[in-house]
Amino acid sequence: MTTSSPFDPRATAVPVLRYLVAVAEHRHFGKAATAARVTQPTLSTIISQWEKRMGCVVFERDPRGVRVTPAGELVIAAARQALGAIEAVELAAKTAKPPFFGRLRLGVIPTVGPYALPFISAALRRSFPELEAPIREGTTSELTAGLDAGHLDVALLALLPGMAERYTAEALYDEPFLVALPRGHVLGDKAELTAVDLAGERLLLLDEGHCLREQALSVCQRDSASAAGPDYRATSLETLRQIVASGAGITLLPALAVQPDDRRITIRPLADEAQRTIGLLWRSNDPRAQAYHLLLPAIRRHLPRELVRAR
Repeated sequence: MTTSSPFDPRATAVPVLRYLVAVAEHRHFGKAATAARVTQPTLSTIISQWEKRMGCVVFERDPRGVRVTPAGELVIAAARQALGAIEAVELAAKTAKPPFFGRLRLGVIPTVGPYALPFISAALRRSFPELEAPIREGTTSELTAGLDAGHLDVALLALLPGMAERYTAEALYDEPFLVALPRGHVLGDKAELTAVDLAGERLLLLDEGHCLREQALSVCQRDSASAAGPDYRATSLETLRQIVASGAGITLLPALAVQPDDRRITIRPLADEAQRTIGLLWRSNDPRAQAYHLLLPAIRRHLPRELVRAR
């Protein structure tokens, strides 16, 4: 059995299905037309033309009313089923609108994910209980590539210069950098530190590809050559923390990544209050681009204000 393409001008249109069902329910063309909000001549003509084209008589017409033929019973049952499927499509479209986003593919950088996601996930669950948010971790370049390819909807990362020219970039919070020192380090006697204080120290960094590496170098007014050698490059902040605890050097940690109960290291603030800005990034031409703005206030309300400054 061959089926018509939905783009075939002769394919059955949705109004025809609704008119057929309306007549079957009311057993009267006039009442069906009123229910369908069309004129009776329009409804009668459209149904007659459809019956003629399909070679199938759905309704028997006489002065006493309208009866559905045996073939028509099959047609009406199929029409009801088709209308039910269309309603399901419309419902899916409605539930994909705010505040029910459906599936939101979220990308996050490793220096943010483990520390911010507990707050952000709680915010999304409370504000958007129907939201499904599968998470993918990756470097900044990997996440922007995922956005470009349509594999990600939104990325949670440190906002960098130029991003707003390619995407919609919305700041969520500013996060201070703190200095992590081995326990007993001489700089631990100071209440706060400056770039000058750190100049002679071995600066431990994340490996190439992590934006926090470049930010740490900038804050400390250093270049890669004056930082730790490749043997001390780490792929996570947790590894850096362990290396600092071993006494091999110092590092910078974002405020949310600091563990106050870790007695092996000493944390000191920077005098110039160096910080990074964390935000959401998405394609400006995404069909749900405007809806993503609703995520911002929900997340900001759940941020730990004693550690970061909401934007």
